[in-house]
Amino acid sequence: MHKTRPVAHRSAERPARTPGSSTPAIVWFRQDLRLEDNPALAAALDRGGPVVPLFIWAPEEEGAWPPGAASRWWLHHSLAALQQHLEQVGSRLVIRIGPSLDTLRHVLAESGGGAVYWNRRYEPVARERDAQIKQSLREAGIEAESFNAALLYEPWTVQNKSGRPFQVFTPFWRHCLNLPAPPVPLPAPERLTAPVRWPASASLEQLRLLPHPDWAGGLRQTWQPGPAGARTRLERFLKEGFAGYADGRNRPDLPGTSRLSPHLHFGEISPRQIWHALRKKAEQGRTAAGVWAAWRNSQFVAELGWREFSHHLIYHFPHTDREPLRPEFSRFPWRNNPEGLRAWQRGQTGYPIVDAGMRELWTTGWMHNRVRMVVASFLVKDLLLPWQEGARWFWDTLVDADLAQNSLGWQWTAGCGADAAPFFRIFNPTAQGEKFDPQGMYVRRWVPELAALPDRWIHQPHAAPKEILDRAGVRPGASYPKPIVSHAIAREIALEAFARLKS
Repeated sequence: MHKTRPVAHRSAERPARTPGSSTPAIVWFRQDLRLEDNPALAAALDRGGPVVPLFIWAPEEEGAWPPGAASRWWLHHSLAALQQHLEQVGSRLVIRIGPSLDTLRHVLAESGGGAVYWNRRYEPVARERDAQIKQSLREAGIEAESFNAALLYEPWTVQNKSGRPFQVFTPFWRHCLNLPAPPVPLPAPERLTAPVRWPASASLEQLRLLPHPDWAGGLRQTWQPGPAGARTRLERFLKEGFAGYADGRNRPDLPGTSRLSPHLHFGEISPRQIWHALRKKAEQGRTAAGVWAAWRNSQFVAELGWREFSHHLIYHFPHTDREPLRPEFSRFPWRNNPEGLRAWQRGQTGYPIVDAGMRELWTTGWMHNRVRMVVASFLVKDLLLPWQEGARWFWDTLVDADLAQNSLGWQWTAGCGADAAPFFRIFNPTAQGEKFDPQGMYVRRWVPELAALPDRWIHQPHAAPKEILDRAGVRPGASYPKPIVSHAIAREIALEAFARLKS
């Protein structure tokens, strides 16, 4: 187990605040791009005095994981939405480019500020940076506090009976469900007091977050970044998807998921807002006992739990963003196969459900969760490519790229993480397609060259009779690739590699 040093943000270490202070408070926005249920902003309002909202662009401080291309696109539009909301409450967003600590010092000097508040992040590099910033500001006599805006329960507050972190989801989430309910979300402020002098600000365009040339048309058609888009998604899901989520969540051909993940990652909506909205939905037409039963058994509430679990793991095991939690997997005989990796990335593997998922990802910046498991299994078990290759590709192409969840998901599939699927659980991509996309609607949308195939053959065009292929205009190896590997043979090779690892 990797031990972590005591964190510098526990409440017992907070300095006393000075209510009614006339010096400005800097609210440092990061992955909390909202005014509602924002504890750092609420603390600045409680302190009294002017508020200076600040965003710092310093991607070099993210270590090996600076924001990917799809995340940068989303960030641009999320910041634009935050700017607009701040203007509506009489304020503005100050944007700066450069090292965080130096920037905070400059903004404090320019505004005459006496405090800096921010909401916590839990990735290893961010935690180390934030601890250093907090110590440096306090040594300079600046009030510096951080708060929880991203999780229901912070990682150090959830321990097993031995006082250690959990490594299995079910007991972790059972423990969380027995904790007090998260606080009711905070309202957005109606007005923010402006400082006497505003610090200088870069323009949003100077961050150069948007792609050149512009490849983001599919993202624009699919998403509405910002809190308004998050509320719309949540309201639609509660109305149309929540009741049937247990079944619908596995069907990529149906709109059965919430698609709230990018909004959660960028903090446009808080998990507390979702928690209490779901609880209110569960209360409709039920007794108190019935509400609790429906709540505990809700599959969607468990998905919030998996998000919590991923942050729990990366907090307590900070090496897992790049190394397996189970150290024996560092000896796994992964292959080097650039051609196979490129075919997987481009959706040209010859397995329709895999190719549909990878093309959906490239076009929209998102992929259905069931399909994520299928394409991940194909990469690490059919192609025997290291899970880190898949994690890096997802990081660059997903609008919901989240280090904790991305690492947990890939290690789960590869069998080397916490609560992992055993390595010998190898998804058959054809069988998965037939089960979860039975009429081929998902494949037909994203792999249109197969659209005319009958349902019987849509997930295995390589096995279809020639007359069927001819009628559908499908030419294996020309209009659509032949399978780049035989799944049956690849499965045996993967199991042999795993057997060698165990021995």
